Amino acid sequence: MTDAEVLAATRLWLEKAVIGLNLCPFAKAVYVKNQVRLVVSKARHADDLLEELDRELDLLVATPAEEIDTTLLIHPTLFDDFLDFNDFLEIAEGVVDEHGLEGVIQLASFHPKFQFEGTEPDDIGNYTNRAPFAMLHLLREDSVERAVEAFPEADAIFEQNIATLEKLGHAGWKALGLEGSAE
Repeated sequence: MTDAEVLAATRLWLEKAVIGLNLCPFAKAVYVKNQVRLVVSKARHADDLLEELDRELDLLVATPAEEIDTTLLIHPTLFDDFLDFNDFLEIAEGVVDEHGLEGVIQLASFHPKFQFEGTEPDDIGNYTNRAPFAMLHLLREDSVERAVEAFPEADAIFEQNIATLEKLGHAGWKALGLEGSAE
């Protein structure tokens, strides 16, 4: 798969699921202003991906939010297994801490086989964090705080997302053309 195909699939997911279903009410504003950096990782090993994460953290912190508010570090091939990716997230969080960015940058994660603890693999609620590829989402804490202040019921977003997906169902998700993030 080419970088262009990876980026196209990621944009489709952002536009149809994240923004289209309003799974993240904060995403549209930064996306339409071109403040979301999409990076396709070339890492062949987890260590290489950690080096890319180092570079992306440095770039995000050094760049004004008006230019890059958030970054999606996309890896289309390295983590087929969700549990391996989930284990990697602990190490990635450690990188954020090593950079002294705890409380400045937070990581969120997406994966084609994302599964919340205590759920079945095909539970529609898992689709809130399903994406076409494994992704690390680097978010500025300041931006998150501003967005939460502007959204009076931010704590209810997760429950609203579950309700949206339950109403949509698996067939509705597939109808969005996001089959790659629904396997």
